[in-house]
Amino acid sequence: MSLPPRQPARREALNIRIQPQVRALIDRAARLTGKNRTDFVLDAARRAAEDTLLDRTLLTVSAKAYRQFLARLDAPPRPNKRLLKSMHAPTLWE
Repeated sequence: MSLPPRQPARREALNIRIQPQVRALIDRAARLTGKNRTDFVLDAARRAAEDTLLDRTLLTVSAKAYRQFLARLDAPPRPNKRLLKSMHAPTLWE
């Protein structure tokens, strides 16, 4: 069974009014990141939208799973090679 060919993603316009100094700021930042204005603004807006949605995501678990989660948070760390090495490494100010 073969999948149907993918259609190119359709793009839609997003028009916004912007103050000249804000546009200049965005243009400067876009140049520093090697992006054009559109890509820079879209990436920033997408990240902000994802963060907003993730901040409002509610995870539900059973009471048993929640108790197990809390128990793991409250449990002391189990020593392993990386933890022991880190605990015995000299600090930067020593």
